[in-house]
Amino acid sequence: MAERKPIESWLTDMDGVLMHEGVPVPGADAFIKRLKESGRPFLVLTNNSIYTPRDLHARLGRIGLDVPTENIWTSALATAQFLDDQRPGGTAYAIGEAGLTTALHDIGYVLSDADPDYVVLGETRTYSFEALTKAIRLINDGARFIATNPDETGPSAEGALPATGSVAALITKATGRHPYFVGKPNPLMMRAGLNAIGAHSETSAMIGDRMDTDVRAGMEAGLETFLVLTGLTKPDEVDRFPYRASSVVDSIADLVERI
Repeated sequence: MAERKPIESWLTDMDGVLMHEGVPVPGADAFIKRLKESGRPFLVLTNNSIYTPRDLHARLGRIGLDVPTENIWTSALATAQFLDDQRPGGTAYAIGEAGLTTALHDIGYVLSDADPDYVVLGETRTYSFEALTKAIRLINDGARFIATNPDETGPSAEGALPATGSVAALITKATGRHPYFVGKPNPLMMRAGLNAIGAHSETSAMIGDRMDTDVRAGMEAGLETFLVLTGLTKPDEVDRFPYRASSVVDSIADLVERI
């Protein structure tokens, strides 16, 4: 295997890497501080499309992690960028929260249920039967089906919640149409993020807690990959996957000295 070039830019997942159930992972604050001091390009990524970068900046700040707004990259931003590249100035019927609708507004999209170019499905804690019915009818009438991410469940204090992937499956069952998922493990989200910070895959690394999304997307985008064991993928599950992370470490604290 050819030796990789030194890491000049970093991408890291948020939940399970920097924080876990609303509590910062030990070492996360030191990692972010070292990144900012180094001047190296970096992004904190999340498949969650509910929040805007400003929202996430504030939420992370409340637990002691100071991540600048411009260093946050969400599946909603990646989806908006994809639509702007595909069909600039288009129209969309969006199901989701402010993270998604703000991203679509910011790239000049008009949100409409009158013959839209796209139905865009994102994350929300209050999926409406009426909105899903409208989405199904619009897709049946020819709207293109896009979803921010394929995550099937999301965490809550009470247990698992149905997420975008599960709701997308419902729409697919009703229409026969499969969505194009923009978020991880689609490497498109990584590549768009790298472009946003002027970074290159051959000198970039991705840190994640999931083999099936973070590591896979990083690998397919050509990045060096680090799996941390503070999130969803457990040590005894690592070898079950047909691909490997470049390195497996206990937590983000083990990577501070790599910056």
